[in-house]
Amino acid sequence: MAQILILEAFYGGSHKQLMDVLTKNFTEEEYDLFTIPAKKWHWCARMSALHFAGRIPATHQYRTIFCSSVLNLSELIGMRTDLANCRKIVYFHENQLCYPVRDSKQRDVQYGINQITSCLCADRVLFNSRYNMTSFLESVQSFLNIVPNMSFKGVRDKIAPKCNVLYFPVEFGNLSRTRSSNKEDSEKKPLHIIWPHRWEHDKNPEQLVEALLALQEKGVNFHVSILGERFETIPNCFENIEDQLHGKVIQFGPLSREDYRRTLAEGDVVLSTALHEFYGVAMLEAVYSGCVPLAPNRLVYPELYPSDKLFNTTVQLVKQLYNWCRNRTLFEKHRDAFFSQISLDAYTADQLVPQFIGIIRNVS
Repeated sequence: MAQILILEAFYGGSHKQLMDVLTKNFTEEEYDLFTIPAKKWHWCARMSALHFAGRIPATHQYRTIFCSSVLNLSELIGMRTDLANCRKIVYFHENQLCYPVRDSKQRDVQYGINQITSCLCADRVLFNSRYNMTSFLESVQSFLNIVPNMSFKGVRDKIAPKCNVLYFPVEFGNLSRTRSSNKEDSEKKPLHIIWPHRWEHDKNPEQLVEALLALQEKGVNFHVSILGERFETIPNCFENIEDQLHGKVIQFGPLSREDYRRTLAEGDVVLSTALHEFYGVAMLEAVYSGCVPLAPNRLVYPELYPSDKLFNTTVQLVKQLYNWCRNRTLFEKHRDAFFSQISLDAYTADQLVPQFIGIIRNVS
């Protein structure tokens, strides 16, 4: 019988990618996997413990539980006390203590509380970046302080010793690094900017549109691909962007995986405007494919990219893009210098998956 119980309460996107790459490295006899489709995140976070409690077999030999922080692990263990003696490992793709909301009154504190109690229940807590871990730990006490008529002491100190950083393992081998070897051809083409993020407010599409319109006002030529997952309701700022940019938008919306890889390989700059990012797989994939990153000087980005590829204001962002648009030779020098100095080895599945497997098997 399986000794490893793997639970994913939001089986899609990077959550699915992680579970899929890990389970490929176990034998089928080693693990049981239970998942919930990646739809209606709020319901997954609220109800997955009850769902899994009714589906995990009553007769088992589990010794380890591995799950993401979407699951309220403490709630599951309360309902399934037969799992209490398992080693419990929680992986944080993001944390709800720092999730941006338009209005603080809109914040549903239950999701953050779930993550705190899951950490107290767990034996090991893994984060996909140092920023994710640090921002979570630094926010625990202030988050708990909002609770009226109760006080909580020492919670952070109980959680911190369990915590480590283990980057998300990116399978770069599936991406293309094919790029024109003719510099003269490249320098004749307009700068191709790629924005590969979910079309939601926490990815700050408004700043993207503001920057692109300001760049167009300066009279330089460029192309832009606005990729990423879109939903039934698109951001208001995207409604007329194709008309506003007069033919500069060459991709608008999600692509097949093959077309996505090809577009990344054709790009020059990968741009983030995020208000909420704890790792950024799409950015790393684009960098691997040959794009130069430009990202806000906040969140996880200072951990991943050099300071000259970070911006503090929209004005700084537009200035950098303008300089590269009007002088492709300068841009190509920047690109060559960037790729001569950066290594993505620390984020590769080849290096990271064995570390995950060792932790789950309890041999490291």
